[in-house]
Amino acid sequence: MRIILLYLLATANLIAIIHIGLYMIGANAYDILRFKKAHELSKRKLKTSTKEPKYDLVSVVIPAHNEAKVIRRTINSVLASSYSNFEIIIINDGSTDKTETIVHDYISRIHETTKLRVATYLGRDGRAFKFKRRYIRVYNNQNRIKLISQRNTGKASAMNNAMKNEVRGRYVMCLDADSILHPQAIERAVSYFKDNHVIGVAANVRVIENKTLLGKVQRFEHMIGYRSKKFYSLTNSEFIIGGVASTYRRSILRKVKFYDDDTMTEDIGLSLKIIAKEGNRKHRVIYAADVLAFTEGVQTFKDLMKQRYRWKMGNLQNLYKYRHLIGKYDPESYSRALTMYRLPMAILSEILLIIDPILISYIIYLSIAYHTLGIPLGAYLTITVYTLCVLWPDEHLNIREKLKMSLTASVIYILFYTMDIVQVCAIFKSLFNYKKIIHRETSSSVWIPPTRSGQTVRI
Repeated sequence: MRIILLYLLATANLIAIIHIGLYMIGANAYDILRFKKAHELSKRKLKTSTKEPKYDLVSVVIPAHNEAKVIRRTINSVLASSYSNFEIIIINDGSTDKTETIVHDYISRIHETTKLRVATYLGRDGRAFKFKRRYIRVYNNQNRIKLISQRNTGKASAMNNAMKNEVRGRYVMCLDADSILHPQAIERAVSYFKDNHVIGVAANVRVIENKTLLGKVQRFEHMIGYRSKKFYSLTNSEFIIGGVASTYRRSILRKVKFYDDDTMTEDIGLSLKIIAKEGNRKHRVIYAADVLAFTEGVQTFKDLMKQRYRWKMGNLQNLYKYRHLIGKYDPESYSRALTMYRLPMAILSEILLIIDPILISYIIYLSIAYHTLGIPLGAYLTITVYTLCVLWPDEHLNIREKLKMSLTASVIYILFYTMDIVQVCAIFKSLFNYKKIIHRETSSSVWIPPTRSGQTVRI
């Protein structure tokens, strides 16, 4: 048994080290290529004419269920966009609070004036964007806001209702009702579609700063997780486009018949559905680090447990649903990085999570038995250094913010154990309900949002 545990521990550590190395190399290569591309684009713009460019219509779809506390803030952030040609479609999914009334009054106010004064909350302070109340004037003839109400049937159903019956844009951006959109997010997302192979763009989602330990660990978790997406995008192995500020060509959404409502994470389901039907060779889904959106982290440990169970169950449901892609050899349709590496690793990571409590217990045993802290100290230093290597190259934080977050990074290894406990509980709860993984039900898509703070603190 001791030999088996040693091999398991060595294998788990080797996999972790390899992935950390790949993520660091891939993310830095992504940054270099993006900088080079931006430089070439700026030179090309100087040579082109000053003719006004054509802006394709973008439909921003916002599904909302009991989001009275934050929905106005979300709409304001979209209206403050630098991109001029867009429409906003809000789907009220059976809210029992004042969500519908607030949106209805908002639209009425727009119709009564030629100029609307809105608070964006997101303003520039030096090199960084911070959540400071900033008012701008928006001309109502540049924007179209529509409210659609339906009974509570789930987020996927709400999105499908909008896309089938209301959306007019060439591109569709899906935005959660608790999110805040960066002023240039739509403009930057659309720019990626100049490449005809790109059919879906995942945004860079940041957690709004929260002074609580739970808020801090979620902020670091998102930052680290989204930097790894640079490696996935570079290797054409990305298959997850989240629900916050994700953007698609409307033509591809119609082709795959929109969202499925038989999993708990309809966003992962949609991106995997597109890849399964269209492949990822000729049609790519990519991550865009400069398409920024901000979202609230969950406010309580109870909400965190619910959120991570939903994410874990939804991920397992979709991996099982599209299991035929795992290890599939079809180089004309799918990249090997996706089918031979990324998807198998998604399964392996869940297996490692299951045995995580055993490995941690064994590490504690070794440390006590041999009177050494070498193994936990090595793990602490590895994770801390990696966290700092993610933090300091970040292009969206200023020096002051990086210095401040570096102090938290020194203890983030300990805080990450909180998330490990939650993840382990989520995987075991999902396996206990294995029938939901194998036999998916439509009702599983009904969603109830967590407690919102409505905060406007700085990022």
